[in-house]
Amino acid sequence: MPTFGHDPTQPMTANTPLIEARGLQKWYDGDRVHALRGLDLSVGRGEVLAIMGPSGSGKSTLLQLLGALDEPSDGELLFDGKAIRGQRELASFRSRHIGFVFQSFYLIPTLTALQNVQVPMLGQIRSARERTARATQLLESVGLGKRLNHHPKEMSGGERQRVAVARSLANSPALLLADEPTGNLDSQNAKRILQVLLDVHDHFDTTLIIVTHDGSVASRADRVVHMLDGSCQEASAAEAATVQNV
Repeated sequence: MPTFGHDPTQPMTANTPLIEARGLQKWYDGDRVHALRGLDLSVGRGEVLAIMGPSGSGKSTLLQLLGALDEPSDGELLFDGKAIRGQRELASFRSRHIGFVFQSFYLIPTLTALQNVQVPMLGQIRSARERTARATQLLESVGLGKRLNHHPKEMSGGERQRVAVARSLANSPALLLADEPTGNLDSQNAKRILQVLLDVHDHFDTTLIIVTHDGSVASRADRVVHMLDGSCQEASAAEAATVQNV
């Protein structure tokens, strides 16, 4: 794999969590829907965390807040000890620090794999040659070196998700958020994508948070939290053992 980890010239603070949620509240629909209810969560650097729970429990809402795609109604989110809400330009903050992998891929159909991976680099890397070289190495790192010039419609679901993983690494994020990344894949491709994500974690020391319904995915995490009615709790020893045995 290429050496595209978090920029060592901007080191993270050693003694604080990478990301921390304190008392998160989130209401929707004119305060009629209470999606998150005073949620607390701390995630360390280099940790692989799985978030599980039934539909409607707040998993995706939490991931959107952790990824600075939305703001909490109340509470505080800290990234490397600093409030995310205080960032002047959230789009730039996301681009520099956070990568996203979604269930539905969200690739641009008119662009090739190589071009899709370069999209997040626009505005961050001026040189077209450097963007192309970086995207090529990232696609090679997920086993798609021979598919650089293929469009999404010419690729399998597993290949498209690998393009999405490569794209998520475009700007060397410290945090990678994956929302049901294996949900649209068959079992063989699901295993392959999970391994790609874990390889990314191992090579880049990227903090990885995976929202999943799949116990076999959660069993590979360092830690599992369960969400219910907008709150979360650590898996008990018995629950953790059950996940590990899936």
